[in-house]
Amino acid sequence: MILDIISAVLILLGGVLSLAAALGMLRFGDLLSRMHASAKPQVLGLLMVAVAIAIQYPTWSTVTTLAIIISFQLVTIPVATHMVGRAGYRTKHLRRSMLYRDELAEAVDRAEARELAWERRKGIGTDHNDG
Repeated sequence: MILDIISAVLILLGGVLSLAAALGMLRFGDLLSRMHASAKPQVLGLLMVAVAIAIQYPTWSTVTTLAIIISFQLVTIPVATHMVGRAGYRTKHLRRSMLYRDELAEAVDRAEARELAWERRKGIGTDHNDG
């Protein structure tokens, strides 16, 4: 009886966090805010639902499967969010006025300068081969 109540509360809280993530995706205006809204509560909501399932079905196979699922989520979601954020930054799909401090600007400028230098060297090499 007590475990059923705990499981129900965990599932309800997990659902509320997932709903908050979905609403954040709809309501927030820029890429970085949407990423924050989608990643943070979604992982915690999934964790709560997984714990509720583990409480209801405390078998070895269920708990290990849930542990693997949670582990993959905890490893992949931050990496995916980071990569989407960097791609959004590089393609200028964010509001720079919302940034408190732009720590990535110097690295992106250096990378763009290297890319431009590489294209120039590549262009010079093909001109000599054609003529």
